[in-house]
Amino acid sequence: MAKKKELKQQKINIKNKRASFDYAFVDVYTAGIVLTGTEIKSIRAGKASLVDTYCYFHAGEMWVKNMYIAHYLQGSYNNHMERRERKLLLNKKELRNLEADSKSPGFTIVPTRLFINDKGLAKLDIALAKGKKEFDKRQTLKEKEDRREMDRAMKR
Repeated sequence: MAKKKELKQQKINIKNKRASFDYAFVDVYTAGIVLTGTEIKSIRAGKASLVDTYCYFHAGEMWVKNMYIAHYLQGSYNNHMERRERKLLLNKKELRNLEADSKSPGFTIVPTRLFINDKGLAKLDIALAKGKKEFDKRQTLKEKEDRREMDRAMKR
């Protein structure tokens, strides 16, 4: 019984660190994901990645493409494909707004974080994002470096 409590307390929080470097986030939404049984078990084990993942619209529905979820080790013949396309669950109003905004030039929709909520459901934070230029990326790195220097000075 103690092991089950320890497992529930472990927080799953898989981030797409590259997205915040390459994009400036305009708006963030939380979406549900349609998963199979072995996929949710792999996510709960922390075996997922959001590298090179993106979202797109098809027939009025939002899909996430190229999200990696490793095979579940105890899975049998009905184990899932690692990089299959998965449907995202959002309200109709959110879907309409995102679809209209993503058609504007320079905007895209990128997943930023995969997590398990309090009810045990897998959720994906997605962001409407605008691509950064090279000088914006340099500015972000400089700000990060300055914050690090200030933190070091405060610790001394």
